Amino acid sequence: MTAIEFNTQLLSHQNVLKYFALKLTTDMDDAEDLLQETLLKALKYRDKFQDQTNLKSWLYTIMKNTFINNYRRNVRKRNIMTNTDDREYFVPAPNQSEISPESHYNFKEITKTVETLSDDCKIPFKMHNEGYKYKEIADELNLPIGTVKSRIFLARQKLTKALKDYAA
Repeated sequence: MTAIEFNTQLLSHQNVLKYFALKLTTDMDDAEDLLQETLLKALKYRDKFQDQTNLKSWLYTIMKNTFINNYRRNVRKRNIMTNTDDREYFVPAPNQSEISPESHYNFKEITKTVETLSDDCKIPFKMHNEGYKYKEIADELNLPIGTVKSRIFLARQKLTKALKDYAA
């Protein structure tokens, strides 16, 4: 496929991509930014696209992965980990809205419950909650990726059971 054909097909998918971006972001400005970033990546990595494959699904994949990566990056920016008395506490960044006394109590209760987990489950769970990918956790803890996924799943089950009062 020539560059002109690729660009023409790329632009023909712009409207459906914009709709998909809006579904992901729920904000028109963010959707337009995501669309622009997706189109730029598609142009940049055009050589990675294989002819005779589905361009639309390739573009959807780029957009979805870009959205996920941006979301994870934003979560990491908004949160701060502080060490106090050799314990780690998850604290919202200072620029976030004020915490109500009730939510502060709930947060402390949830944090206390997380701390009751065994280290085998607690450490992978906390790392995953901080935004680490399964592969990164597996490499850091020198464990198979399946073991990491199992331990995170077990931690979620235990927390769901212990914190059933907080279920929506």
